[in-house]
Amino acid sequence: MDRRVEAAVPVSDTEPADPPGPPGAADLAGIKGPPGTPDLAAAVADAQHGSPDAFRALYRDTQPRLLRYLHALVGDDAEDIASETWLHVTRDLHTFHGDYDGFRGWVATIARHRALDHLRRRSRRPPSVPVPAEDLAGLPAPDDTAARALDAVATHAAVRLIATLPPDQAEAVLLRAVVGLDATTAAQVLGKRPGAVRTAAYRGLRTLARHLNHAEPPSLP
Repeated sequence: MDRRVEAAVPVSDTEPADPPGPPGAADLAGIKGPPGTPDLAAAVADAQHGSPDAFRALYRDTQPRLLRYLHALVGDDAEDIASETWLHVTRDLHTFHGDYDGFRGWVATIARHRALDHLRRRSRRPPSVPVPAEDLAGLPAPDDTAARALDAVATHAAVRLIATLPPDQAEAVLLRAVVGLDATTAAQVLGKRPGAVRTAAYRGLRTLARHLNHAEPPSLP
């Protein structure tokens, strides 16, 4: 079994292992960044002490993942909800206690609550926008379709595809593979057991793999 992304999506011996991912999936999940990436663990404490540079580093690392997550929940309203989330973060940052992984989980929890409040106000569910086959045709075709699914998570089209999953699977995949949370932190965000989150993420990735596997290639001229 390919173990290139075990560090990105850790599993226990008693839970189903997540499908393997392509090179670079660990970076996608936010586990490690390129050389020169700021020390984000220290940035949390520095931001709490009023450092604008530290807060900027946290924002730049977290915001892209947060927008992908929110886009799957609230569609085109994602940026508005993200803005509300960061206002909440700046207001209550002094009350946060924990490391950088905990910070990402805290931000995701705030964002999720804001998104659910927004959906309740509008009395609607997140839109389910299927991905046209032509958007998927350009993806590489290795034998491992699960790897293709994980590799596509960072793309806008794939985030729309994730939004078509059952809600529990969609959020588990987004929090683990896009926001980059471990199972324990994602479980705290969702109010579930880590094992349930691992299982939902596994099933969601397998569903994505089947979608990609059955996408029709373009006809040859």
